[in-house]
Amino acid sequence: MKKVFGSLRSWGWFRIFWVSLLALLVAMTLVVGGAAGLAWTSTETFCISCHEMRENVYAEYKGTIHDTNRSGVRAICTDCHVPHEPIALIKRKFAATGELYHAMLGTINTREKFEARRYQMALHVWQRMKDTDSLECRNCHVRSSMSSDLQSERAQKRHAKADAEGMTCIDCHFGIAHNEPEGPLGPRDLPVRGRMPTTPAEDKAATPATSADDATTQNTPTLTVASD
Repeated sequence: MKKVFGSLRSWGWFRIFWVSLLALLVAMTLVVGGAAGLAWTSTETFCISCHEMRENVYAEYKGTIHDTNRSGVRAICTDCHVPHEPIALIKRKFAATGELYHAMLGTINTREKFEARRYQMALHVWQRMKDTDSLECRNCHVRSSMSSDLQSERAQKRHAKADAEGMTCIDCHFGIAHNEPEGPLGPRDLPVRGRMPTTPAEDKAATPATSADDATTQNTPTLTVASD
């Protein structure tokens, strides 16, 4: 301790003040810059800045219920494919560096390459949604707030069945925004690898969501090129 205080005295309090101030400014810059970066990379403009996204999955998404509907509420790429919780969000952003690597390699830079990998990419997204109990769906669709009276008879029966069997949104609601990939397995065939405790407090049960404009069940898969 004597050596520490001796060093402080030799530096002088004036220099210590300026070094501390500089360190604080650097820390603030990193925090503000990091927050701005997270916000920017979560915009639709950023997501479709590469032609792989713009000409494939984004083109498929245009005109769907999540893009245009009577209420005017849109769900963009990050609403469905990026976690909203801070820690999970940061982890996802770091994982996205792998996508930059594949972008440089040109892994899916043609329509043919994209279609060849579509099914595997869809499986990856379905598995993540199974593991999180379709958390991104339920950030908007709250099962306990749904009015059965406003749903079709078919939707009411499907939701009751899903409640009884502990199903999750992605088990039924897939293919809403993107084209169906060809493959032997669908979301219902995938195992739950241990659900993460990220369920919204107001919607504890593992139950499926449905769009406000279309309460019917769809049976074609969802897809994103992103990987965790």
